[in-house]
Formats: sequence, structure tokens, C-alpha cells
Amino acid sequence: MSPDPTFESQRPRLFGLAYRLLGSRSDAEDVLQDAWLRWQSSDRAAIRDPEAWLVTTTTRLGLDRLRAARSARVHYTGPWLPEPLEIAEDTDPAERHARAEQVSVAFLALLERLGPEERAAFLLKEAFDYDYAQIGQLLGHAEANCRQLVHRARERLKAGRPRFAVTPQRHRQLLERFMHASQQGDRGAIVALLDANARMFSDGGGKVTATLRPLLGAERIAMLYWAVARRGLGLQARIGTVNGEPAILRFIGARLHSAVLVVIDGERIVEVLTLMNPDKLPPLAGAGAAASA
Repeated sequence: MSPDPTFESQRPRLFGLAYRLLGSRSDAEDVLQDAWLRWQSSDRAAIRDPEAWLVTTTTRLGLDRLRAARSARVHYTGPWLPEPLEIAEDTDPAERHARAEQVSVAFLALLERLGPEERAAFLLKEAFDYDYAQIGQLLGHAEANCRQLVHRARERLKAGRPRFAVTPQRHRQLLERFMHASQQGDRGAIVALLDANARMFSDGGGKVTATLRPLLGAERIAMLYWAVARRGLGLQARIGTVNGEPAILRFIGARLHSAVLVVIDGERIVEVLTLMNPDKLPPLAGAGAAASA
């Protein structure tokens, strides 16, 4: 893309919308490329509000891409998890705070509960503060219909969100304990950290060995980590960040093997999300020396 002042001024906003809509960095970049091409071939004199035009175009292109991606996902090998924007070494508190502004992988995964238009309406309202009249113009629906879309989206997301909040400090403490217990294959310690009905999703995309179905229950998840520890794969782990959220980064030598995120409800881990598909592991930002044991 060649520089265009109008488009470039809107690029962060447009990318943020496309990424939240699709849960994929690469798909969001493709949508922006298509939006830019349409912008370049448009009749600028006839466009009274360039920002609204670009947001509308990006939203509609994103919806088309989302529908196609969901159809293609029927053939995806194993669970599908969102593609992160950034995986980084652990940083100082100021940097962690800045990165926390990014949307979490867990939230993107939760958005998969929504239909495409519910997702678009919810994001335009909650993340970008559009009113219902504006959302109606963007999606081609009556204002009342958009209210219903957002209401249904909120209800569906509420059912999947943790009931009890946890502070960032406590989240990190529990994550560190989970990292040490899983590295040692300590089944008892793992079970103690997990909710009895915890779920584990591993996205290998058919590119690497990963569980092909979600693991349900603390005992089954603990058994898997115990088995992996016994195999002696040489996995080393440390805390890093994924989209600004604390995560366990696991290495074999200097190669990033996987990233593990957890969803916590009160004092228990209720979900374990493991990104293993190499196509979804972006280059490690701020990479230093190889991980220590």
C-alpha cells in the first residue's frame, strides 16, 4: 500500500475493528488491503464522510471474510483459537499496562459464541462507541434490530464470562503456580489450581501434535500435563505476554513451542487455552536468551 493520509489516519481504528471481528491478524491485514484497494478506486468527491465510508467498507468486508472463515473452519483440525497480535517477553509494569489495552485472546475466543452480525453490532457499540442509528447504517438494519443484536450478544457473552473478578496480580500468581506445577507434572497441584469442570483447548491446526478435542475436567487436564512431563520433551517455560495478557511461553531450546493462557474465575482456573499452531505464533517480541528451566 502506498501512503494515503486519509486512510493512514484511520488505519489503527480499522485494523482494530477487523481484528476483533475476525480474531486473526492475517485475515485483518487482508481485509485492510481490500478496503484500501476500494478506497483507491472510489470516487472521493462523492464521499462526504471518509471515516464512515472506511468503517462501513471494513465492517462489510470483515463480515464477508468471517462468514467464509467459519465455513472453512468446519475442516480445521482440532479446536480453533484466535491468532494473537503479539507474543512478547515479560516486560516492565509500564509496558505491561500499555499492552493490556490490546484485546485478549480469551475474549476473542468468547466472541466466537456470537453470530457474525451480532459480533459486528456488539463490537461497534462496545469497543467503538457507535450509537444504534450509526450501527444500523453500517449493517443495513433498522435501529431496533441493532438494539436486539447487541442485547442478544451481551446475554450470550455474559453466560461465558467468569462470575468473579480477579486482580492482575492474583492472575499472575495463579498462572506462575500453574506453570511450575505443569512443568513438574504435579497432578495434585494442578488439580488444586483448576476448577473441577475446567476445560482445555489446544490449537495445533494439524501442524503439530495436539489434542483434537477439548479436555474436560481437572483430572484429565492434570493427567495430560503429567504425561507430557514424563515424556521429557525438554520444554522450558517462563512468563511472557500474549496480546498484553500474562501467559506461559514454552520453548524447546530457543524455539517457541507454545503459549498457554488461562481464564480464572475467583480462585480457580476454568479454561486453559494453548496456542501451538506455528502459523499462529508470531515472532517473539523482545526475545532474549534461551529460556531457563
